[in-house]
Amino acid sequence: MSDEKLMSKKKPAFPVKKRLDNYLDRYSRKIEIPIFYEDLLRFSGSVVVYDNDGEDTLWVRVYYSDFEREEIDLSLKRVYSILHSDGSEKILEYLNVDAIDYCTFGNSKPFRIKVRNILNDNYIYFYVKKTDASRIYGLELEHILSPYNLNFLVYKDTLIEEHIAGIPGDVFIKDFLPSCTELEKSQLAKEFVKFNERCMIR
Repeated sequence: MSDEKLMSKKKPAFPVKKRLDNYLDRYSRKIEIPIFYEDLLRFSGSVVVYDNDGEDTLWVRVYYSDFEREEIDLSLKRVYSILHSDGSEKILEYLNVDAIDYCTFGNSKPFRIKVRNILNDNYIYFYVKKTDASRIYGLELEHILSPYNLNFLVYKDTLIEEHIAGIPGDVFIKDFLPSCTELEKSQLAKEFVKFNERCMIR
């Protein structure tokens, strides 16, 4: 019998109720966007995405017909502009959508979008997900509690969420924690304590 732990239950998604919807509108989180989660589900095929060690990342890179890809690329560039600037159309010609990845394993089955600035070759990720009130509460609390600002947008059944830079916890514990010094481990522990205290204070 395999010792591998499999996820037996998935967290249910909760609808956005009136009070939360009003809150999102008041603080400019509720903004009309040019593409919906359902639009990205119209892909015509996919290939598995592997990491540098040849392991399956549980993401697949999706592709679309030529006609749909042109429309989807333009809409995703506009989302980038809304999320990271003032929504101006001027920057669209300097952006390229390098990849659209889909994760079938996670609760929210998100799309991960890689957008590159062709002028400096820098790129960023953002995610397109189904709207889930519990996720929105989590993002807003993290935005309030942490020293960093989190950008996300909600419109009807679609949640747009910026990528939070960092290393996944399981990867860090496996590949990086063993080589940390005692001082570094102590600093990590202090950060966890500070985060816990901020949550308790709130």
